[in-house]
Formats: sequence, C-alpha cells, structure tokens
Amino acid sequence: MTAIVNNKQMIKSPLNFTGGKYKLLDQIIPLFPKNISTMIDLFSGGSNVGVNIEADKIISIDNQKELIRLFNSFKEHSKDGVFQTIFDIIDKYSLSKSFEYGYEYYDCNSLKGLGKYNKEKFIKLRKDYNSLSQDSFYKDIMFYTIIIYSFNNQIRFNSKGECNIPVGKRDFNKNLQQNLSNFIDRIKSIDIEFYAMDFVELDINQYDKDNLFIYADPPYLITTATYNEQNGWNVHREKELLELLDLIDSKGIKFALSNVFENNGRRNKILEKWSKNYKIHYLKHSYKNSNYQKNKNKNSLFKTVEILVTNF
Repeated sequence: MTAIVNNKQMIKSPLNFTGGKYKLLDQIIPLFPKNISTMIDLFSGGSNVGVNIEADKIISIDNQKELIRLFNSFKEHSKDGVFQTIFDIIDKYSLSKSFEYGYEYYDCNSLKGLGKYNKEKFIKLRKDYNSLSQDSFYKDIMFYTIIIYSFNNQIRFNSKGECNIPVGKRDFNKNLQQNLSNFIDRIKSIDIEFYAMDFVELDINQYDKDNLFIYADPPYLITTATYNEQNGWNVHREKELLELLDLIDSKGIKFALSNVFENNGRRNKILEKWSKNYKIHYLKHSYKNSNYQKNKNKNSLFKTVEILVTNF
C-alpha cells in the first residue's frame, strides 16, 4: 500500500515500528494545521510522520538513543557510504542476500523465510554489536543491519541495555532498500533535527509560538509491543503526557495526539475522560492486522478504535 496525500507520495520509514503511522498518513496529515513553521514530533519512532509533514523546520525527538544516532548517521553520512557499510556487514557475517541469489540458493522459500539460514550468523552479529561500548558510525549501521534481519524489522533491548530481538524471516530486500534510499534522500533535503531525549525534557518556551505545532504518537497504554515492554509506558507516563498537552494548549500552541480508545476488549478510560476537552477525530484503522480480532476463549469480536485528538 502506498500512502498519497494531496497527490504527493509519502516516504515510508525503513524501520517497522508497531503502530507506525504510514498507512494513516492520508487521514491524519489533512487534519494538521496549515502553514506550520516548526513541528515538534514528541515520539519520533520510525519518523513516518516527521519526514512527511510540510513544515519549515521539524524537531524529532525520541528517548531511544540508538534510534536517534541511526537517523543522524543517515543524515550526516553519504547514502552510498550507508549502503556500502550495510553490504560490508552482510558479507562479513555471511547473512543472506536473497535480493541477489533468491531463496532457493539458501535452501529456503518465501513462505518459511530465511530465519533458519540466518539465525546463527544473526546471533553473532547481535553479540558483536552488544560488545561495543564506543559509539560510531559503524556501530550505528550494525544496529540497522540487525533491524533488517530481525523479527518484523523491529527493535528490542533487555533490561541490561542489550539488543535481544530474535532473527526474522526476511533480509535486505529490494523494497527495504528503496525505502531506505528514499528516506535518506528526504532527511537530507528538509530541515529536520533528531534529538535523543524524553518528552518531559521538552522546553516549549524556547520555540516561537507562532505557527508552532506539536505532534504526539506515544506508546499506547492498552496495547502490547516491544516499545512498551519492561513497564516502558504506564499510567504515570500517560498522565505526564496528557498534562504536558494541557500545558501546551494553555499556551495557545496547537497539538495533535494519536492514540486508541479501545483495543482487543480493553479501553483507555484515562484518555477518554481527558479527550472530552478537545476535538476527537475517529480514524479508519488500517494496520496489518484486521480491525476485528477473534478472542479464541470467548469467541467474540474485538475492535480497535483509532483516534486523533486535536485542540484546534
């Protein structure tokens, strides 16, 4: 699926974040303010929204420092250098290159995937990455290569700060290569800055309020994903964010919040109560999974209610 807004094709992130907004861009971007001077993305994630927004300047923040380092490496180094380093790492660890040799070369097929072939090689790459203590461009690209070959191209760290995502079924296929190429071109062509910080550290007073717009797509309190494991997002954090958005509103600054009211039979009552003070836009849920999922135990249908809350 290709997202198109105002006859313009959107850039898809080369990262696969659960809840990423690429497939919802055609619904949410038209709801954003016009003539944005500075847009602050409080939870960058894969930056599907940040790289596609029309704004004079974009400030993209995330508390995943490895992610922000990666984006800055994409921005600061040549695209050819990024790609060559990825291919060098793939060759060093003898990971699969189905884009050159196909699946049969590795005694695999597209249905079962390449996990069996790549598993031990992937574990070695991950172990070597975790052993590095000093940050560098090469380490950043090792991190991205892990993501390429990981389960669903996702990111996960354990309580010790070690990357522990398991191997996945795919590799650096042509679609992913194209997504990465387009993404690097975009961040080099627009005024976007990436910062490793938590949303509570944001000092909104340092920005000119005229045409300032703040977008928040936080981890969802009632969903389960790698980004909110180990109590990474809880009721306290949810309330901190909502209080910040209230403060932003009190200063006359426009904001938009992506979230869900309901998911798999659970409801976010905190969010529902808070949002009554603002405008609620109901979206057509369009993630990979179906809108309605069967609960095997109760044989009932549960839905996801995706919303965008704005103060304008």
